[in-house]
Amino acid sequence: MVAMVASSLFAALDKDGDGKVSAAELRGCMAAALGEEETAAILAAVDADGDGFLNREEFLSLAHEAAEADEDGRHRCLREAFGLYAGEGEGEGRCITPASLRRMLSRLGSPQLGMEECRAMICRFDLNGDGVLSFDEFRVMMHDGLM
Repeated sequence: MVAMVASSLFAALDKDGDGKVSAAELRGCMAAALGEEETAAILAAVDADGDGFLNREEFLSLAHEAAEADEDGRHRCLREAFGLYAGEGEGEGRCITPASLRRMLSRLGSPQLGMEECRAMICRFDLNGDGVLSFDEFRVMMHDGLM
């Protein structure tokens, strides 16, 4: 999917249709987000053949790296959010229990929920039936259940 989107973006950036994205073409599309120096630095870092342009492969490499960095950032954010809801514990043993969910929802200003209501909320995404949410179950919930 990243490759398909990146290919379309590459074609849109390649204004003169020569199969390469010049610094000027890259700057033209990213002017609002990046300055001239930043654009030149990106181009220099990814321009594997040193011709001063990004060919399709170099551009796809840049898009892939950006997608991986974005995924890493999402993973870190999910870990932090999970940590807010998870009960006491360290590492792999941390999980969201009905009590820890109730405590966090109360801190967030939600009306006081009973333990049974919190159990029911957890049960919906508790894939292994242990009564708590692991990080992987939380990730599924955040990705598939809410987004």
